[in-house]
Amino acid sequence: MLDRLEMKLEHKANPLYQAVSEAILKRISSGELKPNDRLPSESELGEFYEVGRNTIRRALSDLVVDGYLKTIPGLGTFVEDSRLLKSAEYLSGLSQEMQIHQKKVTSQVLEAKLISADPFLTRKLRVPLGAEIVFLYRVRELDGEPSALERAYLPHALCPGILKYDFSSQSLYETLSDVYHRRPWRAEQEIEASLATDEVARLLKLTQPAVVLAFHRESRLEDGQVIEYVDSELRADRFRFYANLRLMGAPESVTFRRLPVENRQIG
Repeated sequence: MLDRLEMKLEHKANPLYQAVSEAILKRISSGELKPNDRLPSESELGEFYEVGRNTIRRALSDLVVDGYLKTIPGLGTFVEDSRLLKSAEYLSGLSQEMQIHQKKVTSQVLEAKLISADPFLTRKLRVPLGAEIVFLYRVRELDGEPSALERAYLPHALCPGILKYDFSSQSLYETLSDVYHRRPWRAEQEIEASLATDEVARLLKLTQPAVVLAFHRESRLEDGQVIEYVDSELRADRFRFYANLRLMGAPESVTFRRLPVENRQIG
């Protein structure tokens, strides 16, 4: 009932189909309609909003064009999956990758300091116990919205003085490449679904219980040196992952064939 009342108020300033579009969009933004949810039929929507089918059809068409809805012939109209597509194939920083989606990436730096390598970091970064390690802990924001947490560890010997740079706005990977000429070349990465801790939920503004995508990555230079180890958590409702897979070398087909039988005469 409130949805229809708000629509009628908006209709005073906008054409009726726009008021319907705004009403549906509010239901998507509030989470009432979730990605891949199927919308009611045009006749059901018309009855609910007390408008004709042509008005509903125009409203839905505009939302499809704007990328909020998708129509599947024979099945109906669905809420578009608005999660950002992130590649699982290429090594790149979040700043570079989100440029593809025209998203502005900023960071809130929670900690930036030098620490001593403990046994875990000694093993991950291939450095001596007690070596100086750069620790950079950031909340990564997309268009101002907290979307990921990132805890990066780097051998200070490979990037001395790097903490003088402002990583609330600068890209870590660009700084490594442009200033220190140490471009991350390849990486080994694990991705898993995990329940958010209270700290992660608070920083990412999630309602518990919440699921996040947890990443653990070792990045290496072209010569094989480990330049970075990262633990990070991404909001599962903001990202989905894409990988282009190819069949590994197919095993040679094994065929059974009858071997020729020698013709021997028994003498």
